[in-house]
Amino acid sequence: MENLLFYLIAYLVGGIPFGYLLAKRYGINVKEHGSGNIGATNVLRVLKEFKPEVAKKVAILTLVFDALKGAVIILIAKFMGVSLQTQYAIAVFAVIGHCFSPFLKFQGGKGVATTAGALLVLLPIETLIGLIVWFVMAKTLKISSISSLVGILAGIASSYIIHPNLFDGSHAPLLIIGFIVFYKHIPNIVRLIKGEEKRV
Repeated sequence: MENLLFYLIAYLVGGIPFGYLLAKRYGINVKEHGSGNIGATNVLRVLKEFKPEVAKKVAILTLVFDALKGAVIILIAKFMGVSLQTQYAIAVFAVIGHCFSPFLKFQGGKGVATTAGALLVLLPIETLIGLIVWFVMAKTLKISSISSLVGILAGIASSYIIHPNLFDGSHAPLLIIGFIVFYKHIPNIVRLIKGEEKRV
């Protein structure tokens, strides 16, 4: 029952649409503009158009809060002595909550920041590798989607080297999270193939 409670809380907390709520404070519904996504990238893009003076601040807050959604419940679970397997499951449920929010009719974000927050607690070295790759790609290409996807791939790939025996070598929770993030990026991948993906 304790595990089920953690999973439910992780899903509900993960589902809090911070980007949507923060932009709403300035009278902007990010779901109706740009890509319609509630993540930091679309928040930045949309607010640059309507409220440029607060765009960066709101985008940074969105990024931080979305990452905290993935980290806080796992940290609480760690403090309470919950098993490592359950902690990884909490990470999966937090990402699912963000990507399929119960507060937005199961719409949501792409899951990148929430993934980073969760895995920074569970696999800090691999997550830092992924973040460095993301940062370098973002600075050079300035395309958020491809930077995020390559960063996720780098983090997961490095886990096979740094922690080869994770879950008996299956790395199943990471692969599930990676699948969800890539699934949510399908429209971006299509635009990338067509050469239509916008730069930030």
